[in-house]
Amino acid sequence: MKNKIGLILSGGMDSTCLAWWLKPEVAITIDYGQKAAKAEFDASSLICSTLGIEHHLIKVDCRSLGSGDMAGTASDTHAPASDWWPYRNQLLITLASMKAISLDISKLLIGSVKSDEIHKDGTFPFIEKISELLQLQEGSLIVEAPAIEMSTSSLIEKSGIPIELLLLTHSCHKDIVPCNNCRGCNKHNEILEQLGQY
Repeated sequence: MKNKIGLILSGGMDSTCLAWWLKPEVAITIDYGQKAAKAEFDASSLICSTLGIEHHLIKVDCRSLGSGDMAGTASDTHAPASDWWPYRNQLLITLASMKAISLDISKLLIGSVKSDEIHKDGTFPFIEKISELLQLQEGSLIVEAPAIEMSTSSLIEKSGIPIELLLLTHSCHKDIVPCNNCRGCNKHNEILEQLGQY
């Protein structure tokens, strides 16, 4: 019987806070061809090792389908921001679900927060609809975004995550080494400054 909770873990601040706060049994990290994939996997591995979470990596090269900072190309004309990758959350949830069904996972968590609503796939209606879609299919997986109404700062406070673990995260959209010149790095640095780490 499926009863485990799984987490799509990017190694960034938001999904790492969910890992600490909700202690899922399984985490799934996805290399879909994004430029920062290796750093995201390395950060996720450290986090899972620290928390004793079973960790799985999925590799599917979709870079030719991407756009913007994460793919290292010009942004698509539909992009609301430079880091937009077409249908990214739909892709990640689908790939993670394909793995989750074999791991006795009944609920899959994604680390969307309030600021992600700039993207339509970072909104509550999207999460609600994709969860409904998965429940119509074999496996009846439920998708939830527990922090979707929270800011990253609120999530950090709610989770109680130690700063030492937060410092292991990787948020850069452009490279495996922080570029300090993308939306991911800007958010990461702003949060650390708020926490007195700069």
